[in-house]
Amino acid sequence: MKILFKLLAKVTAPSLIGRAGGESLFLLFCLWPLSLSAQVVFEARIDSMVLLIGEQCELTLDVTCDARQKLKMPDFRPQQPLTEEVEVVDRLSTDTTFLDEGKRMQVVQRYTITAWDSAFVLLPPFAVEVDGERYESKQLALKVLTVDVDTVHVDRFAPPKDIQNNPFSWDDWKPVIWLIVVHQLLALALLWLYTRWHENKPLIRIIRRKRRLPAHQVAMNEIERIKGERKWAEEDSKEYYTQLTDTLRNYIRERYGFNAMEMTSAEIIERLLQEQDETALAELRQLFQTADLVKFAKWTTMINENDANLVSAIDFINQTKQEVDPNAPEEEVIIPEEVRQIQARSLTMKIIMGVIAVVSSALAVYALYLVIDLIR
Repeated sequence: MKILFKLLAKVTAPSLIGRAGGESLFLLFCLWPLSLSAQVVFEARIDSMVLLIGEQCELTLDVTCDARQKLKMPDFRPQQPLTEEVEVVDRLSTDTTFLDEGKRMQVVQRYTITAWDSAFVLLPPFAVEVDGERYESKQLALKVLTVDVDTVHVDRFAPPKDIQNNPFSWDDWKPVIWLIVVHQLLALALLWLYTRWHENKPLIRIIRRKRRLPAHQVAMNEIERIKGERKWAEEDSKEYYTQLTDTLRNYIRERYGFNAMEMTSAEIIERLLQEQDETALAELRQLFQTADLVKFAKWTTMINENDANLVSAIDFINQTKQEVDPNAPEEEVIIPEEVRQIQARSLTMKIIMGVIAVVSSALAVYALYLVIDLIR
């Protein structure tokens, strides 16, 4: 660049007073933009030239060059000394700006510096490299002043103040309190889930509604089953009469409301006499007497006798049955969970308990951290 300006000076100096002045001026104006585009401008500055010991100021390194050129800025680290008295405190931001429609760029690097001794300090020139060529800034001067201390009137110095505690504020403790409340609720939920899982119970009981069959219909269905297995009457009369009388006892219990299963045949007939007349119970009394003989006296019955007793049971049920009100509300029946769903439900509950345990632990740790931070 310096060589270019020397050539321009040699060419233009005689030309300005000679006949070729116009041609030399034309050459000067043609080369001037080229010289500007290749020019490197480097400046170093500080925002204050006078400091007290320990105060800080800002050092700025400003470089402008061609955008295509390779620029290498100095790299000062915190606590790195610039001189014996001055050191770098911190490295601030680096700003890059493109000028002339992106042809040139401006790079600004800032540092915070300080001084620890009273003196008049000359900062050495700072250097950058552009395409391998070194460029230096001018020297900077910094005057560091000491703080005046009155050593004569010592009594004027105030003693150090004691540490003062901040007043208690509920606003500071609200996050901690809410975290503790949420943590306790999660702990209770975890305990409840563990209890349900340990007892192998579902989270939600599935309840379906279905109509309960009337007592006489249940008894008739059972009699139809007994009638369909006639081999009992032929091979095992005791089993046949046992099931037939048990069906009647269950029907009587549901129909009349007393526990016929725990009563003898005579007690049942005597109790039914309070509800029915003697004629209606004659056939039922005969059925129970035959059944007692077969079960306890090893009495042998004929096929037609068994059929007659079966018909007597059917007649008694038909005569005493109580029709169900079609408008009666349906009873709730709890349908148990299927066995195949137990493993899936158990896995789901384990996952939910694991998530709750992790979240609860995290809240507890965070609440403890806030408490320590508040009381520190």
